[in-house]
Amino acid sequence: MNGKSTFPMPEKSQTKILVSSAVYGFEELLDQIYGILTSLGYEVWMSHKGTVPVYPENTALESCRQAVRDCDLFLGIILPRYGSGAETKGGDTITHEELREAIRLKKPRWILAHDHVVFARQFLRNLGYKTEKQRAELNRTLKTNEVLEDLRVIDMLELAMRHDVTLVKNRKGNWVQKFIDAEEANLFAFAQFRRFREAGKIVEEQFGKPLNEEGRPK
Repeated sequence: MNGKSTFPMPEKSQTKILVSSAVYGFEELLDQIYGILTSLGYEVWMSHKGTVPVYPENTALESCRQAVRDCDLFLGIILPRYGSGAETKGGDTITHEELREAIRLKKPRWILAHDHVVFARQFLRNLGYKTEKQRAELNRTLKTNEVLEDLRVIDMLELAMRHDVTLVKNRKGNWVQKFIDAEEANLFAFAQFRRFREAGKIVEEQFGKPLNEEGRPK
C-alpha cells in the first residue's frame, strides 16, 4: 500500500442521487442501476453498494433519513420485497420511511415499481381490499413468499402515486413507472437521468445557473 486511494473521489459538483430500495434478491438489478447512474456522472448513494453516508452516532434509520435530506435527487424502487430496518416489530421499513421523507421534503424524485406490486394492488382491489386498513388485516395472515413479501409494498406504491392527496389534480410528483425486468428498469433510469443531466448542462451554459428542485434555473 502506498497510502493513495484506489477509488476515484467524486467531484464536488457531482449531483448526488439516493437510490432507495429493498436489496435481497435484486442485487443484480441494483448493480446495473448503480453502473448506469455513475456512468452518467452522478454520485450515487446506495446502501447495497455501501455508498450511503453513515453517521456512527445515529441509528441506521436516522442515517438514511439524513441521506434523503442531503441528496439532490431521489430514485425509489418499489420491489416485491418490503426490506428491513423497522425500529419496532411490525413497524415500517427504512425504504418506506425514506420515501415518506423524500415526499415531505419535496425532493425531485423518480419512482419505479415492480409489476408484481402493481398487479397485486389491482388484484386485491378487485377482491374488495381497497384501503391500507383493509390490507393490513389481510397482511396479518400473509405468509412470507418471493412473489410478495409484505402487502405494505402496495402502501408504498399508493404513497408514491400520492393517494394521500385527495384531489387528483393536486397530486404532483406522482408518476410511477412500472417495470417487469431489469432491462425496463435500466431503460427508465438511463433515459430519465440522462435527460435531467443534459437539461442541467444546457441551463448552466445558457444562464450560468444550476437547476432548482423543480427543474428551473435557480
